[in-house]
Amino acid sequence: MKRVLIVEDDEDVRSALAALLEGEGYSVVEAAHGAEALTQLRSRDEICLIVLDLWMPVMDGWQFRAVQRNDPSLAGVPVVVITADTAAHKRARDFGEAGWMTKPIDFDRLLELVNAHC
Repeated sequence: MKRVLIVEDDEDVRSALAALLEGEGYSVVEAAHGAEALTQLRSRDEICLIVLDLWMPVMDGWQFRAVQRNDPSLAGVPVVVITADTAAHKRARDFGEAGWMTKPIDFDRLLELVNAHC
């Protein structure tokens, strides 16, 4: 089964996203920051999509994405950016994301994006 990797430092948000996706039949892997996400991504080859927050401790979403894009074995995994920063959408689009959304998250839109890539 393909998995969705949720990278979000807010445990409540991360848990809500995981519950939503699991309720729709997806398998979910969770990470609290970018460094943990890289570890998860490198240890699993069946991740079909990354749902990525931008502002996190340790390694933020911008740093994570820079590393991911420069690693040929990880670069092909599509990313949906989620952020509370409404000004970040242009920069996120420049990353070539599979999609982006601002918080609060539109769960129907998120499911559309996940369904399109998994």
